Amino acid sequence: MRRTQLTFAVLAASILGVVWIGAQAPAPAPQGGAPAGGRGGGRGGGVAIAPGAECPPGMTEWRTDNCRAPEFPAPSILDYRPESTLVVATHEVPKAKYGVVDFHAHVQGQLGSAESLANLVKDLDSIGVKIAVASDNISGDRLKQIAALVNGSPYKDRVRILTGINFANVGPGWADKAVAQLEADIKAGAVGVGEVMKGFGLSTRKPDGSRLKTDDPELDPVWEAAARLNIPIFIHTADPAEFFQPLDMHNERWLELALFADRRWNTGQYPSFDELMAERDRMVMKHPKTKFILAHMSWYANDLGRLSKLMDAAPNVTVEIGAILYDLGRQPRAAREFFVKYQDRIVFGKDTFDPREYPHCWRMLETADEYFDPDRNYHAFWKVSALDLPDAVLKKVYYQNAVRLTPGLPQSGWPR
Repeated sequence: MRRTQLTFAVLAASILGVVWIGAQAPAPAPQGGAPAGGRGGGRGGGVAIAPGAECPPGMTEWRTDNCRAPEFPAPSILDYRPESTLVVATHEVPKAKYGVVDFHAHVQGQLGSAESLANLVKDLDSIGVKIAVASDNISGDRLKQIAALVNGSPYKDRVRILTGINFANVGPGWADKAVAQLEADIKAGAVGVGEVMKGFGLSTRKPDGSRLKTDDPELDPVWEAAARLNIPIFIHTADPAEFFQPLDMHNERWLELALFADRRWNTGQYPSFDELMAERDRMVMKHPKTKFILAHMSWYANDLGRLSKLMDAAPNVTVEIGAILYDLGRQPRAAREFFVKYQDRIVFGKDTFDPREYPHCWRMLETADEYFDPDRNYHAFWKVSALDLPDAVLKKVYYQNAVRLTPGLPQSGWPR
């Protein structure tokens, strides 16, 4: 059996272009020195690889340019759950330090009755969120119903609503109808537009079957109307860049993509990540008087240099931080510097509404904790460290920027 295994290893090594170094016995220890193989001794052997090359499947680099396989079957990516032995300070933060405007709150399901609204407010109180901005594209009669419910309750200053844009059948006459609906929805109580979902740009089609591009000129009247009405456009473009890449062992979001089929944009049927971003960037720069809030930090939280260039080129852009804290947490110093530099152009948002998950956000932004788990392990296989933002920056991210950008939010009653 051992001879068969060795033969297979030699064959695999020859196919992969590596050199097998005999592993049957450790090399003799040098005279007067430590045993061969370094600390512990008895560790000779392995597979040599060229500088910069990868180890063969099932092996790992244990010395420079040399690989070896574990003696036991390796656990899967799902089953490997090492417990950290690092002992560091831990600061749990159940409630935000200052009252928060959650600009990315999918709470439409909690706005169906007086009872569900009261339960929502109870949840908001428990985590320190002062206002939930319902970012569910609520328009027309549904908007009027929810606005009437909220305004007729004791909680009229705890919820605000974003309207939506119907991108079906964009063509001659579409813009006039879209602008009229937008004006009606703002009059009915909406305070902005959003969340414009990722299907816009990725998969929405025009009547002729062509893809509706984000910078299509037939959409210009809507963006200009938003500027005239002085309301923000909250827009989600694309998905993380990794979702457009091959699903292989080099993709750091492999597990998430393997779990969720509707996040795989690498099939050749969709535009590339860079193409979508280029269209979006042309749109925001074409309409400098329109306030655009880019959801999920424009999916550039893993490339803050690229995001900085966009924000420097487009002063009308603000970013929202929902569902990207795992990327900030692996570069806490750079992320903190970014937040300080662009402190007037970042708003808080959570995305999925689950009160149990908000304390992780507060911990990430308010403390200096190090090396702890991200909010969801399928987003990231790495640990994160917190940003320890200054109070002045926290206030801007938590509520001041959102209030300034959105006249329909309560303008008084906030801490100074």
